[in-house]
Amino acid sequence: MMEEKVKPDSGRYIAMMMIGVGLIAIGIMFMLILNNREKAASASSADLSAVPAEMDFPAPELDLVALNGVPVSLADYRGSVVLVNLWATWCPPCRQEMPTLQAFYDRYKDDGFVLIAIDQEETREVVQPFVEEFDLTFPIWLDIDYLAQREFKTMSLPSSYVVDRNGRVKLMWIGSISKANLELYVPDIILE
Repeated sequence: MMEEKVKPDSGRYIAMMMIGVGLIAIGIMFMLILNNREKAASASSADLSAVPAEMDFPAPELDLVALNGVPVSLADYRGSVVLVNLWATWCPPCRQEMPTLQAFYDRYKDDGFVLIAIDQEETREVVQPFVEEFDLTFPIWLDIDYLAQREFKTMSLPSSYVVDRNGRVKLMWIGSISKANLELYVPDIILE
């Protein structure tokens, strides 16, 4: 008996080829996704600072006292972009981020940017040596009664808020800020 050769069905052959190509494409996409996740993970492990959350609410009315004893108000800074940083001298992440905040302030202060560091519950006698140690030149305010923490609804230090020129909070950090994250998120608001 002679065997008949069965011709492959061309439609079935094309379908199998398409499935194969699709599986290869899915595999390549999966490898690219894993590679991007590894890059993101290695980048975030190198930069352990907080990433800001986008916000959009009116900045609170804050009336406090500057380090030199003069009354100050957040409302006086309408028209500027303000980074409000809540901190304390005893807070290790606060100490760690101060040189970064000072460098960022120095870079953008001529562009209508102000950094206001509001110390929580410490006296001038405690805060002044800290300011001198870190050679801080941005405004330092004292908040003996935690008013800023209550108004911004946070219990964490450091906490930072970027207020746009119209007096609206646009970004919020809970935790320390890195130079990379400042440069990534804040200049667009300053240069608007």
